[in-house]
Amino acid sequence: MRPLRGQRAGDSRERGGSVTVAVEVVDIARRFGSVQALAGVDLTVDEGEFFGLLGPNGAGKTTLISIVAGLTRADRGRARVLGYDVVSDYRDARRALGVVPQELVFDPFFTVRETLEIQSGYFGLRNNDAWIDELLHHLDLTQKADANMRALSGGMKRRVLVGQALVHKPPVIVLDEPTAGVDVELRQNLWAFIRKLNRDGHTIILTTHYLEEAEALCARIAMLKAGRVVALDTTRNLLSRFHGLTVRLAAARLPEPWHDRVLRREGGVFYIALDAYADLERLLAALREGAIAIDELALAETDLEQVFLKIMAGEETLDVAQPSPELPEA
Repeated sequence: MRPLRGQRAGDSRERGGSVTVAVEVVDIARRFGSVQALAGVDLTVDEGEFFGLLGPNGAGKTTLISIVAGLTRADRGRARVLGYDVVSDYRDARRALGVVPQELVFDPFFTVRETLEIQSGYFGLRNNDAWIDELLHHLDLTQKADANMRALSGGMKRRVLVGQALVHKPPVIVLDEPTAGVDVELRQNLWAFIRKLNRDGHTIILTTHYLEEAEALCARIAMLKAGRVVALDTTRNLLSRFHGLTVRLAAARLPEPWHDRVLRREGGVFYIALDAYADLERLLAALREGAIAIDELALAETDLEQVFLKIMAGEETLDVAQPSPELPEA
């Protein structure tokens, strides 16, 4: 299945003469009362990308998505989807976009199939039963097709939200925390389906608090903090820029000189940043000198979670206008 096209001649932007821009956000700002939700965000997502939008709660991710989806008006700036302005060309922009919202919103009076048929009708699509059947299959909802929405579990309702976002075959798909509260099996099935859509040419924008998902799926990532983009680069470059080791240490306490190396603590478990393997030798020596027993110890290379924590803590800053040089393929 190829993504649907809905773009007027001359409306698309291209970089390098070949890559079409799927989503363009320019200087977007939005305030709610005394809260500055977005403070001048600039982003460009290329057609066919699997793009991650990460940030802590309150960073402005959902507000940005709402503006792109036409659900919220920006105070300043502009947003386009496949060249269509989300305000002046809102019909075409919304037809090009499918959004899986974070909240569980559903109509309790209809079955699963009826919900998808009604959503299909919003976009003027008739005879869409074959695609609805395929969605039900991929989302493991076939057995629940005739069940009332009220009878579904939270995880099942979230599957239906995914189906609603995809029912009109949008070329750009935004997933706002799509696997929150979803069991492991469905999560794996859902990502297999989304990967297929991406391979078929659909642009995917993902927000998630499961950073291992973002690391595995997204080729490029933007990190938001307090309504601003504080990091924007390929996933590979972000990981290489913060290259190092992380020790997961279970112990009663930690030697005083090592306290400033702690990334986070969960009860009696310390997550400690190391620059090199030689630091591990020094840590073990300090533990022996302090007569501190090791209950458990594990070593891993720095992952996206550690990169995220460092950037959000302000320990590192990235010039988002000057990404890291692309590393050669191994």
